[in-house]
Amino acid sequence: MKILLPVDGSPSSHRAVRYVIRHWSQVPESSRPALVLLHVDPPLSAGVTRYLSAGDISRYHASNANTALRTARRTLAKAGHTFEERHEVGDPAEAVTRLASRLKCDLVAMGSHGWGALLSLVLGSVVVKVLAHSRVPVLVVR
Repeated sequence: MKILLPVDGSPSSHRAVRYVIRHWSQVPESSRPALVLLHVDPPLSAGVTRYLSAGDISRYHASNANTALRTARRTLAKAGHTFEERHEVGDPAEAVTRLASRLKCDLVAMGSHGWGALLSLVLGSVVVKVLAHSRVPVLVVR
């Protein structure tokens, strides 16, 4: 089994990480699912990127990914779980659904900010978009 864990550094994404740990820590290590931590950083606007070098942009996204993944890394390592780590730049919902399919994941486990239907409709929720487009089962942790 393979689980994709998209994280953004928020408390809600950390709840999803802790949920996965709680539910799979009792399983013998040889039978535990493979975990893939993913952070997707939205691209910078063209108005900003025109003033930055490619190296600056790359360092910016790498720094954001490092910050977003830090707590999940520590939590998983402390629990004794091994994991693969990825970070991408793009639309988060599109990247999650694409990567879940490409890696042949059995489950996407992600946290929800719990904004409610109206606010999600106005702001656009990554969870709602993933639920709408994923061919892989999605576990939403609140």
